[in-house]
Amino acid sequence: MRIAQISDCFAPRTGGIETQVASLAARQVQAGHDVQVITATPDGDGSGSQALSGFRIHRLSLNLPFQLPIHPRTAHVVSEALMANPVDVVHVHMGVVSPFAWGAIRAAVRMDIPVLVTVHSMWGSIARPSYSAVEQLLSRDQHRMQLSAVSSVAAIRVQQALPMLGPIAIIPNGIDAAVWAPDGLRDMPDGNPAHSLEVVSVLRMAPRKRTLPLIKIAQLALENGASVKVTLVGDGPERAKAEKYVRRQGLQSEISFTGRLTPQEIRKQFARSELFIQPSVQESFGIAALEARTAGLPVLARTQTGTVDFIREGVEGVLVVDDAGMARALVQLAADRRALGSMSQHNRQVLPEQVWPSVLQKVDAAYNALLRGDHLGSQP
Repeated sequence: MRIAQISDCFAPRTGGIETQVASLAARQVQAGHDVQVITATPDGDGSGSQALSGFRIHRLSLNLPFQLPIHPRTAHVVSEALMANPVDVVHVHMGVVSPFAWGAIRAAVRMDIPVLVTVHSMWGSIARPSYSAVEQLLSRDQHRMQLSAVSSVAAIRVQQALPMLGPIAIIPNGIDAAVWAPDGLRDMPDGNPAHSLEVVSVLRMAPRKRTLPLIKIAQLALENGASVKVTLVGDGPERAKAEKYVRRQGLQSEISFTGRLTPQEIRKQFARSELFIQPSVQESFGIAALEARTAGLPVLARTQTGTVDFIREGVEGVLVVDDAGMARALVQLAADRRALGSMSQHNRQVLPEQVWPSVLQKVDAAYNALLRGDHLGSQP
């Protein structure tokens, strides 16, 4: 199959969508498909095509401040790229605000190319200007388009925003189990609460990821008798503020910062940890939590996030409704490691459903349904 993956943002930018699009394209090439990526992200040398991991990259970028992934004539330049490199299906990836993606959808619709649209974010008030555009496109050309989201929670948000458009498919993010599977470096929790519970979180230290609330959750757990040590992996605009708060509260021995780590370094940190904690409530999927779960760590997360698609209460981790519940869970797990050990054993022995072979099957099914003119989606 000839496939065009389209995203506003792509490497060398780093982020969840960029990583997933590159991984999906590379695996589709391995499966025998002809794949190209079309993006507005420059590579530092301006617009142009290049090859990476077996797929071609068409950078339809302009010389803009901060290398913004925006093009004022997106539909036109994408149409030209698709005419020069014909495809059977277009797969558009979008976040909350994705002007290049919208232009690409219009181009594909005008060219009568089947389009799968995957929403990678939690739609809310910020995304509202996009609702009318997608409603017009999908209501007019629904037989050639399918709207999807990366999780059931994200799909519900899309469904609530656009209830007239019918079912929303779920196309989850994928993970390479071989990269994240435990390698035996970490001992199973022994049920002994004598040592501090080693907790880790991997996050971009920005407001929506809730770095400071996470620190206050740990602080509340400590104040209620929990023996925990929390390691925060990542960087971002809130890191300096978070480190200052930790110093001011005298929590340096209980809460530490590593900065940004490579995947290999993160795996080593997982091997030294017993629990992964995800404090965010605007998480459409939670790829870091899935990586930790695949590495054998139980996950403590909020019920309002896409993480619930791969974390079940008491099986792969613990799900709570608020920050107070998260602090209580830390206290309970620090005092009684048996439940922690059971969840860890399950995660080490059972792969998540979101491994790449399974995800590729879902993506192929969506493409084939579009080519047949069927509707793949199921109500979330």
